[in-house]
Amino acid sequence: MSGERAQERARGARGRELWTVLRLVEWSARYLREKGVENARLNAELLLADALGLRRLELYLQYDRPLTSEELAAFKARLLRRARREPLQYVLGRVVFRELELAVDRRALIPRPETEILVGEVLEWARGRTGEPEVLELGTGSGAIALSLAVEGRFARVVATDVSPEALALARWNAARCGVARAVEFRGGSLYRVIAPDERFDAIVSNPPYVAATARASLAPEVRDWEPEAALFAGPSGFEVLWPLVEGAPAHLRTGGILALEVGLEQADAVTERIARTGRFQDGRTVPDLAGRERVVIATRAED
Repeated sequence: MSGERAQERARGARGRELWTVLRLVEWSARYLREKGVENARLNAELLLADALGLRRLELYLQYDRPLTSEELAAFKARLLRRARREPLQYVLGRVVFRELELAVDRRALIPRPETEILVGEVLEWARGRTGEPEVLELGTGSGAIALSLAVEGRFARVVATDVSPEALALARWNAARCGVARAVEFRGGSLYRVIAPDERFDAIVSNPPYVAATARASLAPEVRDWEPEAALFAGPSGFEVLWPLVEGAPAHLRTGGILALEVGLEQADAVTERIARTGRFQDGRTVPDLAGRERVVIATRAED
């Protein structure tokens, strides 16, 4: 410990307001709980660990450590952001998704566990095929799906699109961070508009906007007030993006290829039926999330 740092801590110890790690965690957890934050203690620990440049578990070995004024200021800035119900991942600036640590901010949705299941299903399908498939992701956001496929799977080509230039910039940044900048081709545009008419893939994957605009009030403040609206909401019914995504898929899928979609709560049956009505798919099925809710829909491109 430097002499200046030791003196600062000594002054803190003699003052009236001695903030140790444990005291700060306990006080902050109560404060966040009063603000309506779930898992308040965990949030407080993660924010403090981030401010101190430690892993969360390292806090347990330093509970009696007094904090300097600089450390308190760094933590306070993070705590106030979280108290305003800014998502923890945005405050920390990162999220763990499968094998990756991704940068996240308000340019894109925060990757969620349901999407990890979607990626796992596509990887499992790819492992059962000969050769290296080509995959198209529509609406890449932070790049979580495309980058996970590029890192964990063997694909001849991964193309990822997004209508938001800001989201694409974030996805490209994450691709560079993860060392797969050359393995993923990013394109800016809506759905199939940036895909050539004769361009075909072995898999089309998407976690599209699927929340109905009428459901806005039911969302948690962390979602409703902070995550990008264009990536969340899909018109009055919630299907306004899913339907053109499904209808356009047959023209860009090879026979035997798959369409793999994440959908909202209670949307799986309607999406499965819509896919069947195209007459271009077979073997449609759904996959539940960790809570047992059907959240992933997969169908195989049939022969014409």
